[in-house]
Amino acid sequence: MRARIVLAMSALLLTGLTACTDDASPRTPRATPSAAAPTATAPAAPANCDPKASFRPSGALPAAGRMPDRSHMKTILDRGRLILGTGQDTLLFSSRDPFTGKIEGFDVDMGREIAKAIFGDPNKLEIRVIPRSERFTRVADGTVDLVINTTTTNCARWELVDFSTVYLEAGQRVLVGKDSTAQRIEDLGGKKVCASVGSTSLENLTKVNPPPVPVARADFGACLVAFQLGEVDAISTDDTILAGLAAQDPYAKVVGERFTEEPYAIGIAKTHPEFTRFVNGVLERLRADGTWKSIHDRWLGAFGPAPQPPAARYR
Repeated sequence: MRARIVLAMSALLLTGLTACTDDASPRTPRATPSAAAPTATAPAAPANCDPKASFRPSGALPAAGRMPDRSHMKTILDRGRLILGTGQDTLLFSSRDPFTGKIEGFDVDMGREIAKAIFGDPNKLEIRVIPRSERFTRVADGTVDLVINTTTTNCARWELVDFSTVYLEAGQRVLVGKDSTAQRIEDLGGKKVCASVGSTSLENLTKVNPPPVPVARADFGACLVAFQLGEVDAISTDDTILAGLAAQDPYAKVVGERFTEEPYAIGIAKTHPEFTRFVNGVLERLRADGTWKSIHDRWLGAFGPAPQPPAARYR
Protein backbone atom coordinates (compact mmCIF):
# COMPACT_ATOMS: atom_id res chain seq x y z
CA MET A 1 0.00 0.00 0.00
CA ARG A 2 2.87 2.39 0.80
CA ALA A 3 4.20 2.08 -2.77
CA ARG A 4 0.73 2.75 -4.16
CA ILE A 5 0.39 5.85 -1.95
CA VAL A 6 3.71 7.14 -3.31
CA LEU A 7 2.41 6.59 -6.83
CA ALA A 8 -0.78 8.43 -5.95
CA MET A 9 1.08 11.42 -4.51
CA SER A 10 3.18 11.55 -7.68
CA ALA A 11 0.03 11.58 -9.76
CA LEU A 12 -1.42 14.37 -7.63
CA LEU A 13 1.75 16.42 -8.08
CA LEU A 14 1.68 15.91 -11.85
CA THR A 15 -1.99 16.96 -11.95
CA GLY A 16 -1.18 20.07 -9.99
CA LEU A 17 1.63 20.97 -12.36
CA THR A 18 -0.42 20.55 -15.52
CA ALA A 19 -4.01 21.38 -14.71
CA CYS A 20 -3.47 25.14 -14.94
CA THR A 21 -1.75 25.03 -18.32
CA ASP A 22 -2.87 24.39 -21.84
CA ASP A 23 -1.24 23.50 -25.14
CA ALA A 24 1.45 25.81 -26.46
CA SER A 25 -1.04 27.34 -28.89
CA PRO A 26 -1.92 31.02 -28.32
CA ARG A 27 -4.97 31.72 -26.20
CA THR A 28 -7.91 33.13 -28.10
CA PRO A 29 -11.42 34.32 -27.34
CA ARG A 30 -14.24 31.79 -27.55
CA ALA A 31 -14.97 30.81 -31.12
CA THR A 32 -18.38 31.76 -32.46
CA PRO A 33 -20.13 30.31 -35.50
CA SER A 34 -19.55 32.31 -38.64
CA ALA A 35 -22.58 34.22 -39.87
CA ALA A 36 -21.83 32.84 -43.33
CA ALA A 37 -21.70 29.22 -42.18
CA PRO A 38 -24.72 27.01 -42.82
CA THR A 39 -27.02 26.85 -39.79
CA ALA A 40 -29.85 24.60 -41.01
CA THR A 41 -30.58 21.22 -42.56
CA ALA A 42 -28.66 19.31 -39.89
CA PRO A 43 -30.28 15.84 -39.93
CA ALA A 44 -31.65 14.82 -36.54
CA ALA A 45 -31.19 11.36 -35.06
CA PRO A 46 -34.53 9.49 -35.16
CA ALA A 47 -35.81 7.61 -32.13
CA ASN A 48 -34.67 4.30 -33.67
CA CYS A 49 -31.30 5.69 -34.73
CA ASP A 50 -28.16 3.73 -35.47
CA PRO A 51 -25.63 5.71 -33.39
CA LYS A 52 -22.73 4.41 -35.50
CA ALA A 53 -24.20 5.80 -38.73
CA SER A 54 -23.18 9.32 -39.70
CA PHE A 55 -23.52 11.59 -42.75
CA ARG A 56 -22.03 10.48 -46.03
CA PRO A 57 -19.09 12.58 -47.33
CA SER A 58 -19.99 15.02 -50.10
CA GLY A 59 -17.75 13.64 -52.82
CA ALA A 60 -13.99 14.06 -52.96
CA LEU A 61 -12.25 16.07 -50.27
CA PRO A 62 -11.35 19.64 -51.27
CA ALA A 63 -7.66 20.38 -51.60
CA ALA A 64 -5.92 21.53 -48.44
CA GLY A 65 -5.97 25.31 -48.21
CA ARG A 66 -8.99 25.57 -50.54
CA MET A 67 -12.12 25.03 -48.47
CA PRO A 68 -15.61 25.73 -49.87
CA ASP A 69 -17.05 29.17 -49.26
CA ARG A 70 -19.72 29.45 -46.55
CA SER A 71 -18.53 26.22 -44.94
CA HIS A 72 -17.23 25.79 -41.41
CA MET A 73 -14.00 24.47 -42.90
CA LYS A 74 -13.53 27.89 -44.55
CA THR A 75 -14.18 29.58 -41.21
CA ILE A 76 -11.47 27.41 -39.64
CA LEU A 77 -9.09 28.07 -42.55
CA ASP A 78 -9.57 31.84 -42.26
CA ARG A 79 -9.05 31.66 -38.49
CA GLY A 80 -5.71 29.93 -39.03
CA ARG A 81 -6.15 26.89 -36.77
CA LEU A 82 -8.49 24.05 -35.88
CA ILE A 83 -9.65 24.10 -32.24
CA LEU A 84 -9.77 20.64 -30.68
CA GLY A 85 -11.44 19.90 -27.36
CA THR A 86 -9.95 16.98 -25.47
CA GLY A 87 -8.57 15.91 -22.09
CA GLN A 88 -5.07 15.67 -20.67
CA ASP A 89 -5.35 12.65 -18.40
CA THR A 90 -5.96 9.71 -20.76
CA LEU A 91 -2.59 8.10 -21.43
CA LEU A 92 -2.23 6.87 -25.03
CA PHE A 93 -5.17 8.99 -26.22
CA SER A 94 -4.78 12.54 -24.89
CA SER A 95 -2.28 13.09 -22.10
CA ARG A 96 0.33 15.71 -21.38
CA ASP A 97 3.95 14.68 -21.84
CA PRO A 98 5.65 15.78 -18.59
CA PHE A 99 8.88 16.58 -20.43
CA THR A 100 7.58 18.57 -23.40
CA GLY A 101 4.32 19.83 -21.91
CA LYS A 102 2.48 18.88 -25.10
CA ILE A 103 -0.73 16.87 -25.15
CA GLU A 104 -0.39 13.78 -27.32
CA GLY A 105 -2.02 10.46 -28.12
CA PHE A 106 -4.33 8.63 -30.52
CA ASP A 107 -7.13 11.21 -30.26
CA VAL A 108 -4.75 14.13 -30.72
CA ASP A 109 -3.29 12.51 -33.84
CA MET A 110 -6.81 12.21 -35.26
CA GLY A 111 -7.21 15.95 -34.74
CA ARG A 112 -3.87 16.60 -36.38
CA GLU A 113 -4.96 14.67 -39.46
CA ILE A 114 -8.11 16.80 -39.75
CA ALA A 115 -6.01 19.96 -39.42
CA LYS A 116 -3.71 18.61 -42.12
CA ALA A 117 -6.69 18.05 -44.43
CA ILE A 118 -7.81 21.67 -43.97
CA PHE A 119 -4.46 23.47 -43.94
CA GLY A 120 -1.94 21.02 -45.34
CA ASP A 121 -0.21 21.36 -41.95
CA PRO A 122 -1.03 19.09 -38.97
CA ASN A 123 0.43 21.65 -36.58
CA LYS A 124 -2.37 24.14 -37.25
CA LEU A 125 -4.10 22.72 -34.20
CA GLU A 126 -5.04 24.47 -30.96
CA ILE A 127 -5.82 22.10 -28.10
CA ARG A 128 -8.21 23.15 -25.37
CA VAL A 129 -8.46 20.95 -22.30
CA ILE A 130 -12.10 20.52 -21.30
CA PRO A 131 -13.80 18.45 -18.58
CA ARG A 132 -15.53 15.29 -19.76
CA SER A 133 -18.80 16.58 -18.33
CA GLU A 134 -18.60 19.63 -20.64
CA ARG A 135 -17.60 17.95 -23.89
CA PHE A 136 -20.93 18.41 -25.62
CA THR A 137 -21.75 21.92 -24.38
CA ARG A 138 -18.33 23.19 -25.46
CA VAL A 139 -18.68 21.87 -29.00
CA ALA A 140 -22.34 22.92 -29.27
CA ASP A 141 -21.64 26.52 -28.22
CA GLY A 142 -18.64 26.93 -30.54
CA THR A 143 -15.90 26.99 -27.92
CA VAL A 144 -14.21 24.19 -29.87
CA ASP A 145 -14.66 22.98 -33.45
CA LEU A 146 -14.80 19.33 -32.47
CA VAL A 147 -14.32 16.98 -29.53
CA ILE A 148 -12.08 13.92 -29.77
CA ASN A 149 -11.82 12.46 -26.29
CA THR A 150 -12.51 8.69 -26.18
CA THR A 151 -16.16 9.65 -26.65
CA THR A 152 -18.80 6.98 -27.13
CA THR A 153 -21.48 7.74 -29.69
CA ASN A 154 -25.04 6.83 -28.70
CA CYS A 155 -28.55 7.94 -29.62
CA ALA A 156 -29.03 10.15 -26.57
CA ARG A 157 -25.82 12.05 -27.36
CA TRP A 158 -26.90 12.46 -30.99
CA GLU A 159 -29.63 14.72 -29.60
CA LEU A 160 -26.90 17.07 -28.33
CA VAL A 161 -24.29 17.00 -31.12
CA ASP A 162 -23.58 15.25 -34.39
CA PHE A 163 -20.99 12.49 -34.60
CA SER A 164 -18.55 11.30 -37.22
CA THR A 165 -18.36 7.68 -38.25
CA VAL A 166 -16.70 5.42 -35.67
CA TYR A 167 -12.90 5.65 -35.58
CA LEU A 168 -12.20 3.08 -32.83
CA GLU A 169 -14.12 0.30 -31.08
CA ALA A 170 -13.69 -0.16 -27.33
CA GLY A 171 -15.56 -1.88 -24.48
CA GLN A 172 -15.86 -1.48 -20.73
CA ARG A 173 -13.78 -3.69 -18.41
CA VAL A 174 -12.39 -3.42 -14.86
CA LEU A 175 -9.05 -2.44 -13.29
CA VAL A 176 -8.27 -3.94 -9.87
CA GLY A 177 -5.21 -4.50 -7.69
CA LYS A 178 -2.92 -7.37 -8.63
CA ASP A 179 -3.80 -9.09 -5.33
CA SER A 180 -7.55 -8.91 -6.06
CA THR A 181 -9.48 -12.14 -6.64
CA ALA A 182 -12.09 -10.35 -8.80
CA GLN A 183 -12.26 -11.71 -12.32
CA ARG A 184 -15.16 -9.66 -13.72
CA ILE A 185 -17.37 -6.70 -12.88
CA GLU A 186 -19.98 -8.98 -11.23
CA ASP A 187 -17.39 -9.97 -8.61
CA LEU A 188 -17.40 -6.38 -7.29
CA GLY A 189 -20.95 -6.26 -5.97
CA GLY A 190 -21.03 -3.90 -2.98
CA LYS A 191 -17.48 -2.69 -3.70
CA LYS A 192 -16.57 0.90 -4.55
CA VAL A 193 -15.88 1.26 -8.26
CA CYS A 194 -14.74 4.59 -9.75
CA ALA A 195 -15.72 6.13 -13.08
CA SER A 196 -15.60 9.63 -14.54
CA VAL A 197 -18.42 12.17 -14.25
CA GLY A 198 -20.21 12.53 -17.59
CA SER A 199 -19.05 9.15 -18.91
CA THR A 200 -21.14 6.23 -20.12
CA SER A 201 -18.95 4.11 -17.82
CA LEU A 202 -20.55 5.59 -14.71
CA GLU A 203 -24.05 4.96 -16.07
CA ASN A 204 -23.14 1.39 -17.05
CA LEU A 205 -22.18 0.56 -13.47
CA THR A 206 -25.80 1.08 -12.39
CA LYS A 207 -26.86 -1.78 -14.70
CA VAL A 208 -24.57 -4.44 -13.19
CA ASN A 209 -26.01 -7.21 -11.02
CA PRO A 210 -25.02 -7.53 -8.23
CA PRO A 211 -24.45 -3.76 -8.23
CA PRO A 212 -21.16 -2.17 -7.20
CA VAL A 213 -21.11 1.18 -5.41
CA PRO A 214 -20.40 3.76 -8.15
CA VAL A 215 -17.94 6.48 -7.14
CA ALA A 216 -17.72 9.52 -9.42
CA ARG A 217 -14.54 11.52 -9.95
CA ALA A 218 -13.85 14.44 -12.27
CA ASP A 219 -11.76 12.30 -14.63
CA PHE A 220 -10.01 8.96 -14.79
CA GLY A 221 -6.74 10.44 -13.55
CA ALA A 222 -8.59 11.29 -10.34
CA CYS A 223 -10.00 7.74 -10.30
CA LEU A 224 -6.47 6.36 -10.47
CA VAL A 225 -5.40 8.51 -7.52
CA ALA A 226 -8.46 7.34 -5.53
CA PHE A 227 -7.61 3.73 -6.40
CA GLN A 228 -3.98 4.12 -5.34
CA LEU A 229 -5.03 5.73 -2.05
CA GLY A 230 -7.39 2.86 -1.31
CA GLU A 231 -10.50 5.04 -1.50
CA VAL A 232 -12.03 2.75 -4.15
CA ASP A 233 -11.62 -0.94 -4.89
CA ALA A 234 -11.57 -0.72 -8.67
CA ILE A 235 -11.93 1.47 -11.74
CA SER A 236 -14.25 0.60 -14.60
CA THR A 237 -14.21 2.20 -18.01
CA ASP A 238 -13.24 1.46 -21.60
CA ASP A 239 -10.45 -1.08 -21.98
CA THR A 240 -8.48 1.42 -24.06
CA ILE A 241 -8.43 3.90 -21.16
CA LEU A 242 -7.71 1.18 -18.59
CA ALA A 243 -4.65 0.11 -20.60
CA GLY A 244 -3.19 3.57 -20.05
CA LEU A 245 -4.06 3.55 -16.34
CA ALA A 246 -2.54 0.10 -15.83
CA ALA A 247 0.65 1.30 -17.54
CA GLN A 248 0.95 3.92 -14.78
CA ASP A 249 0.48 1.51 -11.86
CA PRO A 250 2.54 -1.69 -11.61
CA TYR A 251 0.23 -2.93 -8.83
CA ALA A 252 -2.87 -2.91 -11.07
CA LYS A 253 -4.30 -5.31 -13.62
CA VAL A 254 -7.24 -5.28 -16.05
CA VAL A 255 -9.65 -8.22 -15.73
CA GLY A 256 -12.79 -9.64 -17.32
CA GLU A 257 -14.26 -9.54 -20.78
CA ARG A 258 -15.84 -6.47 -22.31
CA PHE A 259 -19.36 -6.06 -20.94
CA THR A 260 -20.35 -3.11 -23.14
CA GLU A 261 -19.67 -1.79 -26.63
CA GLU A 262 -18.11 1.69 -26.76
CA PRO A 263 -17.76 2.98 -30.33
CA TYR A 264 -15.64 6.15 -30.37
CA ALA A 265 -16.63 8.99 -32.68
CA ILE A 266 -15.85 12.69 -33.10
CA GLY A 267 -18.39 15.18 -31.76
CA ILE A 268 -19.28 18.18 -33.96
CA ALA A 269 -21.90 20.92 -33.57
CA LYS A 270 -25.27 20.29 -35.22
CA THR A 271 -24.98 23.68 -36.93
CA HIS A 272 -22.17 22.36 -39.16
CA PRO A 273 -23.32 19.17 -40.93
CA GLU A 274 -21.01 19.99 -43.85
CA PHE A 275 -18.07 19.82 -41.40
CA THR A 276 -19.22 16.39 -40.18
CA ARG A 277 -19.33 15.19 -43.80
CA PHE A 278 -15.82 16.61 -44.35
CA VAL A 279 -14.48 14.85 -41.23
CA ASN A 280 -16.03 11.59 -42.45
CA GLY A 281 -14.22 12.08 -45.74
CA VAL A 282 -10.94 12.49 -43.84
CA LEU A 283 -11.66 9.30 -41.87
CA GLU A 284 -12.34 7.44 -45.11
CA ARG A 285 -8.93 8.50 -46.38
CA LEU A 286 -7.18 7.52 -43.13
CA ARG A 287 -8.69 4.04 -43.31
CA ALA A 288 -7.76 3.59 -46.97
CA ASP A 289 -4.20 4.94 -47.08
CA GLY A 290 -2.85 3.19 -43.97
CA THR A 291 -2.67 6.29 -41.76
CA TRP A 292 -5.23 4.88 -39.29
CA LYS A 293 -3.10 1.74 -38.90
CA SER A 294 0.04 3.85 -38.36
CA ILE A 295 -1.67 5.86 -35.61
CA HIS A 296 -2.94 2.66 -33.99
CA ASP A 297 0.51 1.07 -34.11
CA ARG A 298 2.09 4.18 -32.62
CA TRP A 299 -0.16 4.38 -29.57
CA LEU A 300 -1.71 0.92 -29.13
CA GLY A 301 0.81 -1.35 -30.84
CA ALA A 302 2.09 -2.68 -27.51
CA PHE A 303 -1.27 -4.39 -27.00
CA GLY A 304 -1.24 -6.30 -30.27
CA PRO A 305 -1.40 -5.79 -34.03
CA ALA A 306 -3.81 -3.23 -35.42
CA PRO A 307 -7.21 -4.64 -36.35
CA GLN A 308 -9.08 -3.52 -39.41
CA PRO A 309 -10.37 0.02 -38.78
CA PRO A 310 -14.11 0.22 -38.06
CA ALA A 311 -16.04 0.29 -41.33
CA ALA A 312 -17.96 3.50 -41.98
CA ARG A 313 -21.74 3.37 -41.74
CA TYR A 314 -23.90 6.10 -43.25
CA ARG A 315 -27.49 7.09 -42.71
